Amino acid sequence: MAPGRVLEEMRGLGITATEQGPDGFLPRGRAEREALLASYGLGSAGAFARVVLHDPARDPLPEVERALDAIDGVLMLVALPGPDGHGLRPGLDTREWTTLLANLDAITRRAADRGRVVTLHPQVGTVVERCADVERVLGGCSVPLCLDTGHLLVGGTEPLWLVRFAAARIGHVHLKDVDMALAGRVLAGEFTYAGAVKEGLFRPLGEGDVDIAGIIRTLSTAGYQGWYVLEQDAILEAEPAPGEGPRENVRRSLDYLTGAAR
Repeated sequence: MAPGRVLEEMRGLGITATEQGPDGFLPRGRAEREALLASYGLGSAGAFARVVLHDPARDPLPEVERALDAIDGVLMLVALPGPDGHGLRPGLDTREWTTLLANLDAITRRAADRGRVVTLHPQVGTVVERCADVERVLGGCSVPLCLDTGHLLVGGTEPLWLVRFAAARIGHVHLKDVDMALAGRVLAGEFTYAGAVKEGLFRPLGEGDVDIAGIIRTLSTAGYQGWYVLEQDAILEAEPAPGEGPRENVRRSLDYLTGAAR
Protein backbone atom coordinates (compact mmCIF):
# COMPACT_ATOMS: atom_id res chain seq x y z
CA MET A 1 0.00 0.00 0.00
CA ALA A 2 1.26 3.46 -0.87
CA PRO A 3 2.39 5.65 2.06
CA GLY A 4 -0.19 8.32 1.28
CA ARG A 5 -3.05 5.85 1.56
CA VAL A 6 -1.70 4.34 4.79
CA LEU A 7 -1.18 7.74 6.43
CA GLU A 8 -4.60 8.99 5.33
CA GLU A 9 -6.29 5.90 6.78
CA MET A 10 -4.34 6.40 10.03
CA ARG A 11 -5.54 9.99 10.23
CA GLY A 12 -9.12 8.94 9.51
CA LEU A 13 -9.01 6.46 12.37
CA GLY A 14 -7.75 9.04 14.86
CA ILE A 15 -4.21 7.65 15.20
CA THR A 16 -1.79 10.32 16.43
CA ALA A 17 1.65 8.89 15.64
CA THR A 18 3.36 6.17 13.64
CA GLU A 19 6.58 4.25 13.54
CA GLN A 20 8.56 4.70 10.35
CA GLY A 21 7.94 1.28 8.85
CA PRO A 22 10.33 -0.55 6.51
CA ASP A 23 13.39 1.32 5.29
CA GLY A 24 12.34 3.59 2.42
CA PHE A 25 8.59 3.49 3.12
CA LEU A 26 8.74 7.07 4.43
CA PRO A 27 11.28 9.66 3.29
CA ARG A 28 14.77 8.99 4.66
CA GLY A 29 15.48 12.68 5.22
CA ARG A 30 14.40 13.70 8.71
CA ALA A 31 12.97 17.11 7.77
CA GLU A 32 11.09 15.74 4.78
CA ARG A 33 9.71 12.85 6.83
CA GLU A 34 8.59 15.11 9.69
CA ALA A 35 6.86 17.43 7.22
CA LEU A 36 5.03 14.54 5.56
CA LEU A 37 3.83 13.13 8.88
CA ALA A 38 2.78 16.56 10.12
CA SER A 39 0.68 17.05 7.00
CA TYR A 40 -1.38 14.07 8.17
CA GLY A 41 -1.44 15.19 11.81
CA LEU A 42 0.95 12.43 12.86
CA GLY A 43 4.02 12.40 15.08
CA SER A 44 6.83 9.85 15.14
CA ALA A 45 6.74 7.02 17.70
CA GLY A 46 10.05 5.46 16.66
CA ALA A 47 11.89 3.20 14.24
CA PHE A 48 13.90 0.00 14.01
CA ALA A 49 17.66 -0.48 13.78
CA ARG A 50 18.67 -3.98 12.66
CA VAL A 51 22.16 -4.55 14.02
CA VAL A 52 24.62 -7.39 14.67
CA LEU A 53 25.24 -7.16 18.41
CA HIS A 54 26.96 -10.45 19.32
CA ASP A 55 30.09 -10.38 17.11
CA PRO A 56 33.25 -9.51 19.11
CA ALA A 57 34.87 -8.21 15.90
CA ARG A 58 32.13 -5.62 15.25
CA ASP A 59 31.39 -2.38 17.08
CA PRO A 60 27.67 -1.59 16.68
CA LEU A 61 27.82 1.84 18.36
CA PRO A 62 28.58 3.88 15.20
CA GLU A 63 25.64 2.26 13.41
CA VAL A 64 23.33 2.91 16.36
CA GLU A 65 24.54 6.52 16.61
CA ARG A 66 23.62 7.06 12.95
CA ALA A 67 20.18 5.57 13.58
CA LEU A 68 19.63 7.87 16.56
CA ASP A 69 20.66 10.86 14.43
CA ALA A 70 18.21 9.88 11.71
CA ILE A 71 15.03 9.13 13.65
CA ASP A 72 12.66 10.56 16.21
CA GLY A 73 11.06 8.63 19.03
CA VAL A 74 12.09 5.24 20.40
CA LEU A 75 14.84 3.28 18.65
CA MET A 76 14.10 -0.45 18.62
CA LEU A 77 17.11 -2.72 18.24
CA VAL A 78 16.72 -6.03 16.43
CA ALA A 79 19.64 -8.40 17.13
CA LEU A 80 20.40 -9.80 13.68
CA PRO A 81 21.85 -13.32 13.32
CA GLY A 82 24.34 -12.12 10.70
CA PRO A 83 25.42 -9.07 8.66
CA ASP A 84 22.83 -9.63 5.92
CA GLY A 85 20.04 -10.27 8.42
CA HIS A 86 19.43 -13.76 7.09
CA GLY A 87 20.43 -17.30 7.91
CA LEU A 88 19.55 -19.65 10.72
CA ARG A 89 19.28 -18.24 14.22
CA PRO A 90 22.68 -18.92 15.78
CA GLY A 91 23.22 -20.51 19.14
CA LEU A 92 25.58 -18.05 20.82
CA ASP A 93 28.61 -19.22 22.73
CA THR A 94 29.66 -17.65 26.04
CA ARG A 95 31.89 -15.04 24.40
CA GLU A 96 29.15 -13.97 21.99
CA TRP A 97 26.59 -13.66 24.79
CA THR A 98 29.06 -11.57 26.79
CA THR A 99 29.57 -9.34 23.74
CA LEU A 100 25.83 -8.99 23.12
CA LEU A 101 25.07 -8.00 26.70
CA ALA A 102 28.01 -5.58 26.92
CA ASN A 103 26.96 -3.92 23.65
CA LEU A 104 23.39 -3.55 24.88
CA ASP A 105 24.61 -1.88 28.07
CA ALA A 106 26.91 0.46 26.12
CA ILE A 107 24.11 1.41 23.72
CA THR A 108 21.68 1.99 26.59
CA ARG A 109 24.15 4.34 28.30
CA ARG A 110 24.89 6.22 25.07
CA ALA A 111 21.19 6.72 24.36
CA ALA A 112 20.56 7.95 27.92
CA ASP A 113 23.41 10.45 27.56
CA ARG A 114 21.57 11.81 24.53
CA GLY A 115 18.21 11.89 26.28
CA ARG A 116 16.89 9.10 24.07
CA VAL A 117 15.24 5.74 24.63
CA VAL A 118 16.60 2.57 23.03
CA THR A 119 14.86 -0.78 23.45
CA LEU A 120 15.63 -4.33 22.41
CA HIS A 121 12.91 -5.96 20.32
CA PRO A 122 12.85 -9.77 20.82
CA GLN A 123 11.86 -11.16 17.44
CA VAL A 124 11.31 -14.47 15.69
CA GLY A 125 14.38 -15.48 13.69
CA THR A 126 16.80 -13.22 15.58
CA VAL A 127 19.40 -13.81 18.28
CA VAL A 128 16.90 -12.90 21.03
CA GLU A 129 13.82 -14.94 20.24
CA ARG A 130 13.05 -17.55 22.90
CA CYS A 131 12.03 -17.12 26.53
CA ALA A 132 15.49 -18.21 27.72
CA ASP A 133 17.03 -15.48 25.54
CA VAL A 134 14.73 -12.83 26.99
CA GLU A 135 15.49 -13.96 30.54
CA ARG A 136 19.24 -13.88 29.85
CA VAL A 137 18.97 -10.30 28.55
CA LEU A 138 16.94 -9.21 31.57
CA GLY A 139 19.43 -10.77 33.97
CA GLY A 140 22.60 -9.73 32.17
CA CYS A 141 22.17 -6.10 31.13
CA SER A 142 20.03 -3.00 31.62
CA VAL A 143 18.51 -2.44 28.17
CA PRO A 144 14.75 -1.75 28.17
CA LEU A 145 12.59 -4.12 26.13
CA CYS A 146 10.06 -3.53 23.41
CA LEU A 147 7.14 -5.68 24.51
CA ASP A 148 5.90 -7.16 21.23
CA THR A 149 3.07 -9.40 22.37
CA GLY A 150 3.10 -11.38 19.12
CA HIS A 151 6.79 -12.07 18.64
CA LEU A 152 7.21 -12.88 22.33
CA LEU A 153 4.36 -15.37 22.31
CA VAL A 154 5.52 -17.06 19.11
CA GLY A 155 8.98 -17.32 20.68
CA GLY A 156 7.58 -18.99 23.80
CA THR A 157 7.38 -16.02 26.22
CA GLU A 158 4.00 -15.29 27.81
CA PRO A 159 3.68 -11.48 27.53
CA LEU A 160 1.47 -11.03 30.60
CA TRP A 161 3.96 -13.02 32.69
CA LEU A 162 6.74 -10.78 31.38
CA VAL A 163 5.03 -7.52 32.30
CA ARG A 164 4.20 -8.88 35.76
CA PHE A 165 7.79 -10.02 36.20
CA ALA A 166 9.62 -7.07 34.64
CA ALA A 167 7.26 -4.14 34.07
CA ALA A 168 10.01 -1.66 34.95
CA ARG A 169 12.05 -2.90 31.99
CA ILE A 170 9.36 -2.23 29.37
CA GLY A 171 10.23 0.85 27.32
CA HIS A 172 7.91 0.45 24.31
CA VAL A 173 4.91 -1.74 23.43
CA HIS A 174 3.73 -3.39 20.22
CA LEU A 175 0.22 -4.77 20.64
CA LYS A 176 -0.72 -7.85 18.66
CA ASP A 177 -3.44 -10.38 19.38
CA VAL A 178 -2.54 -13.91 18.40
CA ASP A 179 -4.11 -17.18 17.31
CA MET A 180 -2.42 -19.46 19.85
CA ALA A 181 -2.90 -22.61 17.77
CA LEU A 182 -0.98 -21.10 14.86
CA ALA A 183 1.65 -19.66 17.21
CA GLY A 184 2.22 -23.13 18.65
CA ARG A 185 2.75 -24.57 15.20
CA VAL A 186 5.38 -21.91 14.45
CA LEU A 187 7.14 -22.64 17.75
CA ALA A 188 7.07 -26.37 16.95
CA GLY A 189 8.58 -25.76 13.50
CA GLU A 190 5.45 -26.89 11.65
CA PHE A 191 4.85 -23.46 10.08
CA THR A 192 7.08 -20.61 8.98
CA TYR A 193 6.38 -17.26 10.60
CA ALA A 194 5.40 -15.73 7.24
CA GLY A 195 3.17 -18.70 6.45
CA ALA A 196 1.37 -18.31 9.76
CA VAL A 197 0.90 -14.57 9.21
CA LYS A 198 -0.69 -15.34 5.85
CA GLU A 199 -3.05 -17.81 7.56
CA GLY A 200 -4.18 -15.20 10.11
CA LEU A 201 -1.71 -15.53 12.99
CA PHE A 202 -2.57 -12.01 14.14
CA ARG A 203 -6.12 -11.01 15.00
CA PRO A 204 -7.74 -7.67 15.80
CA LEU A 205 -7.19 -6.89 19.46
CA GLY A 206 -9.66 -8.71 21.69
CA GLU A 207 -10.28 -11.43 19.08
CA GLY A 208 -7.26 -13.63 19.80
CA ASP A 209 -5.77 -15.41 22.79
CA VAL A 210 -3.58 -12.67 24.33
CA ASP A 211 -4.84 -10.95 27.47
CA ILE A 212 -4.37 -7.47 26.00
CA ALA A 213 -6.52 -5.80 28.68
CA GLY A 214 -4.55 -7.50 31.45
CA ILE A 215 -1.25 -6.38 29.92
CA ILE A 216 -2.43 -2.77 29.67
CA ARG A 217 -3.77 -2.80 33.25
CA THR A 218 -0.52 -4.24 34.59
CA LEU A 219 1.65 -1.74 32.73
CA SER A 220 -0.58 1.16 33.74
CA THR A 221 -0.43 0.14 37.40
CA ALA A 222 3.37 -0.06 37.11
CA GLY A 223 3.49 3.51 35.76
CA TYR A 224 4.26 2.81 32.10
CA GLN A 225 4.16 6.11 30.16
CA GLY A 226 5.25 5.02 26.67
CA TRP A 227 3.51 4.27 23.40
CA TYR A 228 1.07 1.48 22.66
CA VAL A 229 1.66 0.74 18.98
CA LEU A 230 -0.80 -1.29 16.91
CA GLU A 231 1.56 -3.52 14.94
CA GLN A 232 -0.39 -6.38 13.42
CA ASP A 233 1.60 -7.98 10.62
CA ALA A 234 -0.35 -8.76 7.45
CA ILE A 235 0.58 -10.10 4.02
CA LEU A 236 -1.17 -8.36 1.12
CA GLU A 237 -0.93 -9.94 -2.32
CA ALA A 238 -2.54 -6.96 -4.08
CA GLU A 239 -3.67 -3.40 -3.36
CA PRO A 240 -6.89 -3.66 -1.32
CA ALA A 241 -10.01 -2.05 -2.72
CA PRO A 242 -10.94 1.34 -1.24
CA GLY A 243 -12.27 0.90 2.29
CA GLU A 244 -10.85 -2.62 2.56
CA GLY A 245 -7.57 -4.04 3.77
CA PRO A 246 -5.90 -3.60 7.20
CA ARG A 247 -7.96 -0.52 8.03
CA GLU A 248 -10.93 -2.57 9.25
CA ASN A 249 -8.81 -4.65 11.64
CA VAL A 250 -7.24 -1.47 13.00
CA ARG A 251 -10.69 0.05 13.56
CA ARG A 252 -11.81 -3.05 15.46
CA SER A 253 -8.62 -2.97 17.53
CA LEU A 254 -9.12 0.70 18.39
CA ASP A 255 -12.72 0.02 19.41
CA TYR A 256 -11.45 -2.73 21.72
CA LEU A 257 -8.79 -0.48 23.22
CA THR A 258 -11.34 2.26 23.87
CA GLY A 259 -13.40 -0.20 25.89
CA ALA A 260 -10.37 -1.69 27.65
CA ALA A 261 -9.24 1.74 28.80
CA ARG A 262 -12.50 2.52 30.61
